[in-house]
Amino acid sequence: MASIFTKIVNREIRAYIVAEDEKFISFLDSNPLAIGHTLVIPKREEDYIFDLTDAELSALMVFSKRVAKAIQSVVPCKRIGISVIGLDVPHVHVHLVPLNSSGDINLAKPKLSLSKEEFISVTQKIKSAFE
Repeated sequence: MASIFTKIVNREIRAYIVAEDEKFISFLDSNPLAIGHTLVIPKREEDYIFDLTDAELSALMVFSKRVAKAIQSVVPCKRIGISVIGLDVPHVHVHLVPLNSSGDINLAKPKLSLSKEEFISVTQKIKSAFE
């Protein structure tokens, strides 16, 4: 059965997509830790990041870097943190989280509740910066 992320790739589920190419897609986390919290995934469904080929893993990191630079250019923060846990959805995903302190990337902390308008605004800003 396809993961929720594969359903996003296939456009069966709506997401706030900020960047995409032939192999990867990036979209805002629906339960963000911070404004601009973004997920990057390979379009090919794979459960565990270290089961990706070396070429796929390298390309995922390069794509993630491009997305992180776009986020940082439009979201006030000191850095973009990166986290790979991979237990909640059986599809490789990288969290990119705007940081001002090391505690900002604690995935157990309460999530933000953004309005649809806020999601759309952030999506458009990151997407414009990525292109």
